[in-house]
Amino acid sequence: MRSNLIAGLDIGTSKTCAVIGEIIGDPRRPGLTILGVGQARTAGVRGDIVTNIEEITESVRSSLKEAELMAGVSVDRVYAGMGGDHVRATSSMGVVAVSEDEVAMDDVERVHVVARAVALPPDREMLHAVPQEYRVDNQGGISDPIGMAGIRLEAEVFLVTCAISASANIRKAVNWAGYRVQELVLEPLAGARAVLTEDEKEVGVALVEVGASTTDVAAYFEGKIQHVAILPFGGRTLTADLVRGLSIPYAEAQKAKEHYGTAFAQLVDPRETVEVPGPSPGQKRAVARELIAHIIEQRLDEMFGLVQGELQDRDLIDNLGAGVVLTGGTVAIPGIVELAQQIFASPVRLGVPNEGLSGLAESVQRPQFAIATGLALWGADRFMETGRGSSTITSGMFTKLGTWLKEFF
Repeated sequence: MRSNLIAGLDIGTSKTCAVIGEIIGDPRRPGLTILGVGQARTAGVRGDIVTNIEEITESVRSSLKEAELMAGVSVDRVYAGMGGDHVRATSSMGVVAVSEDEVAMDDVERVHVVARAVALPPDREMLHAVPQEYRVDNQGGISDPIGMAGIRLEAEVFLVTCAISASANIRKAVNWAGYRVQELVLEPLAGARAVLTEDEKEVGVALVEVGASTTDVAAYFEGKIQHVAILPFGGRTLTADLVRGLSIPYAEAQKAKEHYGTAFAQLVDPRETVEVPGPSPGQKRAVARELIAHIIEQRLDEMFGLVQGELQDRDLIDNLGAGVVLTGGTVAIPGIVELAQQIFASPVRLGVPNEGLSGLAESVQRPQFAIATGLALWGADRFMETGRGSSTITSGMFTKLGTWLKEFF
């Protein structure tokens, strides 16, 4: 019997990643013993939107089965990521009168209800209501008001909403694969949980997660989330540029990006050439590797410029004392940190899951596993807060049957 198992599932545009871990460590910021990871090519998704339920179901099933095989256990529920340009985020304030002489848990729960009580269109649902800070009798900057004397309690809550159709399709695909979605989690928040430290969030940091079709931005300052944006470009944008710039098929452009791509042209020997397909079947031609680097660098320069503009529009660029943290599958391109440092004019580092991990931790210490690992860590946090949301599953062939019988009866 393995208890307190947590699974994170990142359904990306190009790859679906799964991470299974067992909760360990400090209840205030728990960690995970990584037991298994899985990865499968994603099919049936376009731009973070499910377009074919059966294909995405197979991607989910394959990645989770691989993780279960490595872990030697089975899980019955997952924390799944939610992304896409349909996601909206805003702040909301709630105010209540303190019922007694000091703030109690009931007062905090009531102020959360008031802050969440916003009118939503019929096609949207609430994904998150993350407490930012509290004020007691106009005294602000309070992270935990319980026990404080006062008569008026205010709460600032970060609200995230998404399209009901998008969330319903993810839940359906996971259900068809034989699992259950315990909670949908906004992908930038999950990534931040995996790769950012509490100190970075306090002094100011921007997480930039460059996926295949979208780039997620999450900015923190003074320990709280300040802004979230999901921008409609990513690694596939670079590949499309190589298709046009080199006049080669998409699959060959993807190979050229992965094998020869560099984000900073200064790092490439201008005399170096590589072979790409020629105009006729079976033909090859030589192109300068520097040309591939220039195409990638120009597009990344534009993409990072748009991220910088997003932060400037929110007056956050001057509050990033810890700089920028890059993560996501696309940031594996060599030279991307050097280019980003030049554009953002601030410290830049690669973000990989590391803190609070043990077991097979090295298997997730790659940018492409940041979201899946963050989802599992998010689940560990929820379990420590509520005592719910984990899988308590016996190893072996009767796992799913036993779980089904327990739920049925």
